[in-house]
Amino acid sequence: MALEVGVCVEGKVTGITKFGAFVELEGGQTGMVHISEVAPTYVKEIRDHVTENQTVKVKVLSIGEDGKISLSIKKAMDPPPRTTGRGAPRSVSPGRPGGFEWQPARTEGGNFEEMMSRFKQTSDEKMLDLKRSLDGKHGGFSRSRKS
Repeated sequence: MALEVGVCVEGKVTGITKFGAFVELEGGQTGMVHISEVAPTYVKEIRDHVTENQTVKVKVLSIGEDGKISLSIKKAMDPPPRTTGRGAPRSVSPGRPGGFEWQPARTEGGNFEEMMSRFKQTSDEKMLDLKRSLDGKHGGFSRSRKS
């Protein structure tokens, strides 16, 4: 089978350097996995992630005109499962996008007018609290200056 860009294959790690790992592929071809393509997280030391003679799954990123093969271990990994999908309920907490009191939870019904009414009520209550707080702090303040 001829090697093509985008194909995932297995190979054996034959050497490790400070900048990457060399992987022997089927047919005796050798490619290199750059340190940035070893894992989906920051890699300070390659030997923490791969060892010599280890069989790894790699994705072919490019094949240069000079025959150099660029590989990726992290792009050959299965994507992590999604925690929430379309239509799946998600938790809403204050401080996060979508975590406003006036927004209904995904399971609650409601139309736009009801949502806007809840928003306005919440906003008015917060503005009133803020105004009361500021009025209390400025109650003893005198604006006249004595010469």
